[in-house]
Amino acid sequence: MISALLKTMRPRQWATKNIFIFAAIVFDKQLFIVDSFLRTLAGFALFCLISSSVYIFNDLADIEADRQHPEKKKRPIPSGKLPVPAAWAAGFFLAVFTLGTGYLLAPSFAYVIGLYFLINMAYSKWLKHIPIIDVLVISAGFVLRVGAGVTLIQVERFSPWLYVVMTLLSLFLGFGKRRAELALLAQGAGSHRKVLDGYTLPLLDQYIMIVSGTTIVAYSLYTFSAPNLPQNHSMMLTIPFVVYTIFRYLYLIEVKHAGGAPEEILLSDRPFQIAMFLWGATVIAIFYLL
Repeated sequence: MISALLKTMRPRQWATKNIFIFAAIVFDKQLFIVDSFLRTLAGFALFCLISSSVYIFNDLADIEADRQHPEKKKRPIPSGKLPVPAAWAAGFFLAVFTLGTGYLLAPSFAYVIGLYFLINMAYSKWLKHIPIIDVLVISAGFVLRVGAGVTLIQVERFSPWLYVVMTLLSLFLGFGKRRAELALLAQGAGSHRKVLDGYTLPLLDQYIMIVSGTTIVAYSLYTFSAPNLPQNHSMMLTIPFVVYTIFRYLYLIEVKHAGGAPEEILLSDRPFQIAMFLWGATVIAIFYLL
């Protein structure tokens, strides 16, 4: 049962989704300040736990639909490996523990993760069935992760442009995920995820084209217009890496038919990993070494 619970908590997704909480400390040039780093690290751990609580409750809400899905039926709750009462108990415990500990860390941080939890509960119950709104809610979750990082440190140079970029990037990933699901499930998509009846592949391709292009433009504007960046505009050197990762993701979802789980791409696709590493190394070098 413990193994099934851990699998339901999705530890493989902790780093790939919750790492955005470190955006504030990195882009505010506080990464090597011990107190700021430890507070952000604690916030990251708590966001992982509240995310796991959300995953548990979402699986409980989707239990019948997941049993009809070719892959999701293997998850611990729909497969019966994790009993439903145990899943409810674990979900409540994680939520209460995280909110209480988060308040001790920083009251404003607790408010952010509380809002994240409530939005996702509404998503699990109602919002995930509404086309476009479902992806907007997913995007809001990533923006709240960035905001949570801001509440943990004394921000001095963090640019609001990063909220814009994060919003657009998460919309891009969300619509990409919906496209991959729709292509995988084909005619039976609606029976597995009701909201897919509100999408078509051409429509999703249009959404993806809009947000991918806008993401590149927004990030490019950030690299030379944000007030906290080096005056020599060296941050513009990171633009090619962002362009490549977006194009690579499009290639994977449309040619390789991947993308149903974006975090799996980050964990398995070597060219994508290399591009992200080079982007991160360049950002660190520009902010902390130049």
